[in-house]
Amino acid sequence: MILPVVAYGDPVLRKVGVEIDKEYPNLAELIVNMRETMVNAQGVGLAAPQIDKAIRLFIVNTTPFGEDEDLEETERAFLSNFNKVFINAKILKEEGEEWAFNEGCLSIPDIREDVFRQEKITIEYLDENFEKHTDVIDGLAARVVQHEYDHIEGILFTDKISSLKKRLLKKKLENISKGKVKADYRMKFPSLKRK
Repeated sequence: MILPVVAYGDPVLRKVGVEIDKEYPNLAELIVNMRETMVNAQGVGLAAPQIDKAIRLFIVNTTPFGEDEDLEETERAFLSNFNKVFINAKILKEEGEEWAFNEGCLSIPDIREDVFRQEKITIEYLDENFEKHTDVIDGLAARVVQHEYDHIEGILFTDKISSLKKRLLKKKLENISKGKVKADYRMKFPSLKRK
């Protein structure tokens, strides 16, 4: 089932996700729905807060990057097969040079900005079968994981841009939270609070 993506401005996007266990209700179905939602929105990652669940769960599927002719063949091959579920993830280490990449977010449609992130991470997580993994990931896959990990920490990519760019985007961001934006997928906008 395709779920609505929560838009910028909703408080759930600012919550630090809580850990879950195997008993989390309908977890397998939730993961299937998240995958369907992500593919429908043409995303490469989706975190539970983006579908209104403040839990430590996100999924990544970088297959679309595997078709990028500008990347080296080995990285394209890796990205074509990088499709994972991350439960209760914890980034243990970020290392390497910071590099810029133009990021976007399904919760913040029509806005893309260069974000600097370190090139390599070590991450500990549980997969959908609750098996523990510790992976070292670099390049574009690391960037997608870092972006989704930020979501379960209550951080958005717009928090990582300069204050000048934030000021320039202020009106656009306000419009997104009010539903004044077009997206090719279902969205859920925060309700306007009356003073």
